[in-house]
Amino acid sequence: MPETTTATAPTRVAHHRRYLMCRPEHFTVSYKINPWMEPAKPTDTAKALEQWQKLYDLYIELGHEVELIEPLAGYPDMVYTANGGFVIDGRAYVPEFYFEQRQGEAPAFAEWFRANGFDTVLPQEVNEGEGDFLLAGDVILAGTGFRSAGDSHREVHEVFGREVVTLTLVDPRFYHLDTALTVLDPVVGHENGGPERANIAYLPGAFDEASQRILAERFPDAILVADEDGAVFGLNSASDGYNVIISPRAKGFEKQLRERGYNPLTVDLSELLLGGGGIKCCTLELRGAKTDGES
Repeated sequence: MPETTTATAPTRVAHHRRYLMCRPEHFTVSYKINPWMEPAKPTDTAKALEQWQKLYDLYIELGHEVELIEPLAGYPDMVYTANGGFVIDGRAYVPEFYFEQRQGEAPAFAEWFRANGFDTVLPQEVNEGEGDFLLAGDVILAGTGFRSAGDSHREVHEVFGREVVTLTLVDPRFYHLDTALTVLDPVVGHENGGPERANIAYLPGAFDEASQRILAERFPDAILVADEDGAVFGLNSASDGYNVIISPRAKGFEKQLRERGYNPLTVDLSELLLGGGGIKCCTLELRGAKTDGES
């Protein structure tokens, strides 16, 4: 299906968001738990902080709320707060990290959720929060293959009472769902009396054939992103329905977004990419609890 041109692209609307972030004060790469991490390669914590601050400042400039969780020494990956939980309607499903190096983060996230008024659910199954669970309309898209286990998909259904669609990742570069798929609009509305349909972008080659078929059927108007844009974490992005914050290196994806009526904004998180994380990895969406006017 050809891309929609700018002249006929629908009008996009920015919605208020509330996010949880963590300053990368202890960021480094001292172990390897994904293909992006090379402990022998030097990292610059000051540069990581500077890049992260630009993302934080942009969220504030766009009118979004940003909460902060205190970084813990010894947990350099805590900056990737998307893995710290999955939150819908004031209920927070806490992670159970796959790798031992990150398991100490989970109690800190659980404590933060409780202290901030969220109905906090401790997991029985291995899951890595919004890294592998993305809310697309009323449906939870759930990744598996490298981190979150299939049983966590059953558990997240029980916690939130929503349909869960399992998607299997097959490329180790894209070890979490949020590295290979992004939700651009929660809901684009009812079309021809049909169901509400979210608008997404994804990298087809990151998924097995069965998952590709599911995505093509459910999201026929999705933006299909090229590998060269996915490989620079172009899909690890954050959208408010109009503004989409992406990597400056994802040139093709940036063009596709403009053609669909979105406003792509670029933030360079190249230092944090050394740990295998980008814009979305550093951004956990907080839906509900202690806020008014959230949409």
